[in-house]
Amino acid sequence: MDLDAVRTFVTAADAGRFQEAAAELAVTQQAVSKRIAALERALGVRLFTRTPRGAELTIDGQAFLPHARELLRTAERAVAAVRTDRRPLRVDVINSRGAATGLMRDFHRAHPDIELDVVMLIEIDTAVAALRSGAIDASFRAVAAPGRPLPPDIAAVRVLDEPLQLLTGPAHALAGARSVTLAGLAGHRIWMPGVVPGTEWTAYYDDLVAAFGLTIEATGPNFGSDALLDTIADTPALATFMGGRTRLVWPAGHGLRRIPVTGPTPVYPHALLWRRDNPHPGLAALRAHLDGPAGGGDAAGTWMPDWVIPR
Repeated sequence: MDLDAVRTFVTAADAGRFQEAAAELAVTQQAVSKRIAALERALGVRLFTRTPRGAELTIDGQAFLPHARELLRTAERAVAAVRTDRRPLRVDVINSRGAATGLMRDFHRAHPDIELDVVMLIEIDTAVAALRSGAIDASFRAVAAPGRPLPPDIAAVRVLDEPLQLLTGPAHALAGARSVTLAGLAGHRIWMPGVVPGTEWTAYYDDLVAAFGLTIEATGPNFGSDALLDTIADTPALATFMGGRTRLVWPAGHGLRRIPVTGPTPVYPHALLWRRDNPHPGLAALRAHLDGPAGGGDAAGTWMPDWVIPR
């Protein structure tokens, strides 16, 4: 159905005269008549009756009018959904408690006028496909994992280097330590059920294990961070790695310890990905907000895989 004809019909119905509708639409009266006639042919009914006072709706015209208004409203919503200056900025943060979520909360506080949609995607391939299709505007990832280069239309910049910490329960052998070295973790069981094959963080931890002879177990289902904290609190033989900026809250009775890791400090690199031709004004504001050093992943005394993109 021709939306111009539908818009002309609604304007003429509201004005009561084709001449006034023509003036409002900035077209000729003849153009209004042609559009109405084409719409009547498409619908198979008469919409107006000409009278000395102008144009009056027929019974069919009265029945069609509310639906015509809804057609125009639906069209406006459809256009607004893809207008980058009118729709929310859509950003993938992977999970709700990680460092990326904290960065986006900081951005929202600094730019409360920019409307946000926050989504959580697991697979990097899913995130990249969503960036390329326009389903999202940006994604936080650790890139580029070995053998998985980004498509040329996707840009990336490292925005945060997050030191890892060891999380233990109160009865763990290292619970009283003020810090632990990577070498000192050899032989200890580090449990990380969220390590999923094919993800970039799995590639990161695989390299960490290979470099320092650690033991990371990913056994059992991943019931989320709350269940992980319960198990770590109750199992003296288990510990886990946690990002220094990961937001966690646990019952006081858990007695969990967050212990800095040194010699060197493993640092997890967070990068922002976006499609190079994405014109959303909020994306430019986000990139500017994240610009500049954050963390110290390239500093002496830290470690990250050699496939991480440079600052």
